[in-house]
Amino acid sequence: MDVLDFIVEGAAGISPLEGEMAAKRPEGVVSRKAPTSFAHDRVSRQDVPTPSVAFGDISPSRGEIASAFVITAETAADVPAREALLDRAMGPKRRRKSSEKLRRGRRPSEGLAFVARDASGAVTGTVRLWDVVLGEGGRSAVLLGPLAVDPTIKNAGIGSALMRHAIAEAARLGHAAVLLVGDAPYYKRFGFSAEKTGSLAMPGPYERHRLLALELVEGVLVGAQGMLKAAGRKLKAQRLPLAA
Repeated sequence: MDVLDFIVEGAAGISPLEGEMAAKRPEGVVSRKAPTSFAHDRVSRQDVPTPSVAFGDISPSRGEIASAFVITAETAADVPAREALLDRAMGPKRRRKSSEKLRRGRRPSEGLAFVARDASGAVTGTVRLWDVVLGEGGRSAVLLGPLAVDPTIKNAGIGSALMRHAIAEAARLGHAAVLLVGDAPYYKRFGFSAEKTGSLAMPGPYERHRLLALELVEGVLVGAQGMLKAAGRKLKAQRLPLAA
């Protein structure tokens, strides 16, 4: 698996079960293959709530579950495990990335923070999306990242599934565009490109060709320009205990 299945700085779209494979899959386990297009089915998605999505890999030779995981909304109880996972996957330098300037002191976009859990319930993957504005007084969008998967897990498809789920939910919730900072050859499989980000900029050092975008509403990024600005809900300051 590409290392970017584990890390990105930056799916509810599940293919219908067909034919004999559908009959052979154990109950509650579905294919992790998802549609490649998200921009043209927003209306139908809005009527389909997706609280969790189960995934599994089926061994062609034995028809058994090779690995299984479920994607759910992140909870407050998941945060320590999520932070530990990010430290393992990305190291201490993750807090210096330009994307962090748009996340610091903010909460993820409403309904757009997800974790993948293994059969024991342990957090094995994470992805969040953040509200941003494209330039001064510009259009609203969401910034995806960080996406990370436990580096000890390989070939389970967790990174791709989190990616597809996050994009599908962003579309369902009415967001018009998703941006991220990542490797274009990898992320083009999800529809991302640098085609319409040439006039946009990140607040800090970054590689311009790695600023990618996916339109969920066709044409929404035409003419978009300026510096990305944080627009998310601010974290509430924690009250310190009073001295006795």
